Amino acid sequence: MYGFLNLNKSAGLTSHDCVARVRRILRLKRVGHAGTLDPAATGVLPLALGKATRLLQFLPPQKAYQARIRFGVTTTTDDLEGEILTSQPVPHLQLQQIQEILPQFKGKIQQIPPLYSAIHVQGKRLYDLARKGENIEVPSRTVEIFDLKILNWYPGEFPELEIVIACGSGTYIRSIARDLGAILNCGGTLAHLIRTESSGFSLENSLTLETLETQVQQQTFFPLSPTLALNHLTIITLTDESAKRWCQGQSIAVDSETLKPQPVSVYDLDNQLLGIGKFIETSDQVLLAPQVVLAEN
Repeated sequence: MYGFLNLNKSAGLTSHDCVARVRRILRLKRVGHAGTLDPAATGVLPLALGKATRLLQFLPPQKAYQARIRFGVTTTTDDLEGEILTSQPVPHLQLQQIQEILPQFKGKIQQIPPLYSAIHVQGKRLYDLARKGENIEVPSRTVEIFDLKILNWYPGEFPELEIVIACGSGTYIRSIARDLGAILNCGGTLAHLIRTESSGFSLENSLTLETLETQVQQQTFFPLSPTLALNHLTIITLTDESAKRWCQGQSIAVDSETLKPQPVSVYDLDNQLLGIGKFIETSDQVLLAPQVVLAEN
């Protein structure tokens, strides 16, 4: 089996849990996921099946979320899964106050990941260090927020804001909730999160684990073509002889006008995806070198 699965992850499962379940359902060893999704979050979790796992690194990095932020509360994990650190009603918080500071979160910003997160610090995952009670200084990093819009506002003792966010890879929505509450001087934490888009896959076309299992039993499940997942890349088509040599690991000379941003999808004349290539510019020619070879020639 070879291709992608657009999985709609349910709450309570880790990304690793989903991979394990899909392996059992499909009876397939090679399954990988793109973009970790927190256990409490739901929504799009792209999975690569078979040799398509080699293509995960080439998927587009953009993601989109629908998030609900609760004000007046802070937690150890920056969402409602963690231990409550502070809880103070803020019934007088107004939507206008939030609207005034939201522009600070657009564009390229510096963000400190949550203490309980999967990133590595000193060679270990942050959540492992946090569970051991170690005092770790989490370094900030640059992330990019392409768009951020307000959907709904729910006033009350602990008012909540519902927003949609389009962002690049590595962005933590929990950190946005925490930082928004900090700027307002009232505290904030993530109450609910749905990933609506990830790596070119969207929620409306996703499958739950239950639907996947049913389709497999009915023999109606077919993986999504890798071509769909890579349609953001430039396409290079090789002749039969060049395709054969390229699949054997040789770099192929191409027209210098063909030079495109790396990487590129490489196809043969029968429109079969051969793999992923990259251009190497020498003093007298441009070469198309194999980066990932999928086809056998």
